[in-house]
Amino acid sequence: MPATVIDGKALAAATKAEAAEKVRELKSRGINPCLAVILVGENPASQVYVRGKINDCAQCGIESRSINLPADTTQDALLAEVKKLADDSAVHGILVQLPLPAQIDEKAVIDAIPPEKDVDGFSPVNVGRMQIGEPCYLPCTPAGCIRMIESTGTDIAGKNAVVIGRSNIVGKPAALLLLAKNATVTICHSRTKNLKEVCAAADILVAAVGREGFVTGDMVKPGAVVIDVGINRGADGKLHGDVNFAEAAEKAAKESVTLEKIAEVENIAVTDEEIAAEIESLAKQYDLTVEKVKEMVPAEELTESLKTRKAVQIIVDSAVAVAPKAAEEAEKNEE
Repeated sequence: MPATVIDGKALAAATKAEAAEKVRELKSRGINPCLAVILVGENPASQVYVRGKINDCAQCGIESRSINLPADTTQDALLAEVKKLADDSAVHGILVQLPLPAQIDEKAVIDAIPPEKDVDGFSPVNVGRMQIGEPCYLPCTPAGCIRMIESTGTDIAGKNAVVIGRSNIVGKPAALLLLAKNATVTICHSRTKNLKEVCAAADILVAAVGREGFVTGDMVKPGAVVIDVGINRGADGKLHGDVNFAEAAEKAAKESVTLEKIAEVENIAVTDEEIAAEIESLAKQYDLTVEKVKEMVPAEELTESLKTRKAVQIIVDSAVAVAPKAAEEAEKNEE
């Protein structure tokens, strides 16, 4: 059985549906949401990100403004552009695509964005609020990672989570958000010793290092949830992630095979009532109609997911039942 691949398209569709509904509600009150995106230079990965954001805005009914500046733009010129947007009451969000060319001080640019328009969540005010758990704009990519992890049904609390990469854009905020969900978090970077062993012990592995195929199969724990944040332009001209997908999928799939076998041996079945309850739960979680969830998630996938959960519970129950007996045996041996 192959590893379970998170259906990013379905999750994105649900997220966009939520955003579109909020946009309609704002427009009914005379507010027309507008996002301004500034791109300096021609970084291929940045261009991909910006195009995606503009397209997403269009799909959700959000007005967008795309400002493209040449790579030799001065810091003063960029700051002037940011101020113009900051003073424009018709613009509700400002996003300066990072990284910026070497001649520009990223911190100065981020500091110039008003916190209430800092949709990336990079300003000191928003970062501080995130760290102490106050309402704020969350960095989009790390927040998306959390949503993807939770979409698998994984309870993050108590899990051993490893984040590879310590950038202010993804690595650090991803670690903070995982910590806020009560995971035990390790941040790995270029100076980390025994990187392979640290990653191989992770229940949740987030790769945000910016190197094609950096995470190999021997760095993945069987059954781990692996989130690949990397976007790298390969020698073949195509986009590649930080994770060697084929190797990681083979390793992550091993637990799924075991659980599938347990489900088969134990004759685990899923009733129509359980499927209906799961659909209602998903509809409530993502603020969708039951019909929309049925359209987006095939019944077969729900059935397999529920069987897997029951198989896990059988393992847990067995462990609980055996533990007291093991303790008794240990006491006898000591005597």
